[in-house]
Amino acid sequence: MEITEKVAYLKGLAEGMDLDTDKKVGKLLAAVIDVLDDVALELEDIKDEQAELADGLDAVSDDLEDVEDLVFETGEDDEDDGYYYDDLEEDEECYATTCPTCEETIYFDESVLEDGEVICPNCGEKLEFDLDGLEEDADGEDGN
Repeated sequence: MEITEKVAYLKGLAEGMDLDTDKKVGKLLAAVIDVLDDVALELEDIKDEQAELADGLDAVSDDLEDVEDLVFETGEDDEDDGYYYDDLEEDEECYATTCPTCEETIYFDESVLEDGEVICPNCGEKLEFDLDGLEEDADGEDGN
């Protein structure tokens, strides 16, 4: 039973008892019942407002989730860039580096290495690779 229903029951009992509201006790009981009625109606309003706030918060949460998906996901264009280890083919060679900004490990394939740069999918930092020194080391020391 809701609080408003309980207060209505008390009102009915008071009316059924034929309380004399001209006397002090009758006036007091009638006033207490009126206050209880006001409190019950106020609580009902608060519950309704709370439910509306909860619905609004759910809508904001859903909208925020959509924004997070847009901001933090790499998008369709970046999927083939090899930023994620899971996206690499089994026969491809995998490389990894640590982002100096966010210290997350970034996995990428040889095509990204050949491009000479990679964008950290976690923080957006652009990392550049200088492969000139590596080619000299592969040919022999100092290119000889």
